[in-house]
Amino acid sequence: MSLQDKTLFNGSGRLMFLTHRVEGLTELDEIRMAIKGGCSWIQLRMKEGVDRDTAREAARLCASVNDRTVRLCVDDDIEAALEEGASACHLGKNDMPVDEAWRMARERLAPDAPFYIGATANTFDDIQRAVRQGASYIGLGPYRFTSTKKKLSPILGLEGYRSIVAACREAGIRIPILAIGGITLDDVAPLMETGVTGIAVSGAIIHAADPIEATRRFIEAINIY
Repeated sequence: MSLQDKTLFNGSGRLMFLTHRVEGLTELDEIRMAIKGGCSWIQLRMKEGVDRDTAREAARLCASVNDRTVRLCVDDDIEAALEEGASACHLGKNDMPVDEAWRMARERLAPDAPFYIGATANTFDDIQRAVRQGASYIGLGPYRFTSTKKKLSPILGLEGYRSIVAACREAGIRIPILAIGGITLDDVAPLMETGVTGIAVSGAIIHAADPIEATRRFIEAINIY
C-alpha cells in the first residue's frame, strides 16, 4: 500500500473525473464516457450512499481498460472501496479520519496492494493534518461555487490556491494537490499555474455537449503544464 506517491498523478492521470447523477445518465454511463475520453482517475461519488453493485461494476470497468491503468476512487465509504475492488477512497473533512481509514485498509489488504486514500482540504492547516495522517493526495477547494457539493467550504479562488500551494512549498510538503469545485476548461491554465498537480472535474464534463471530447480537452489542457 502506498501513501504519498508522486507518480500517482501524471499524464492522463492528472484529471480526476467525479460522477454526479443527472437525468438520463447513471454513474456507470458517466464512467464509461470519461474512460473513453482518456481519463485515468475516476471518483465514484454517490452522496446518498454508495451502492455496492455500482461500485463493483465501476471497479470492473476501470480494471478492464487495457491501454493504461485506470484507478477507481470511492468517495466517503472506505468499506465499499475495500470490499468492491477500488484503488482508492476519498474522505471529506467530516468523514472518518485518514489514519483510521489506513488502519482498516492495512487489516484488509496485502502489504503490497496498491491503495490510496485522499483527503479534502480547504486550508493549509487541513493539508498539514491530512499529511500527518498519511493522505496520499489532497482535493483542495472549492475553486468557486458548485451545486454538486453540499455544505460548501469557503471559496478559494486563484489567490487562495497560490497562497496555500506556496505555504506547502515553504513547509516542504510535496503531496499531490488537485484543484476542485466548479472548474471549467478555461480555468485549467490559471489553476495549473498556481502549482497544483491536477484538476478534479464533474459538471463541466457531464453537462458538455460531448462529454468524451470534453474529457480529452481537459487532459490536453492540463498536460501543457
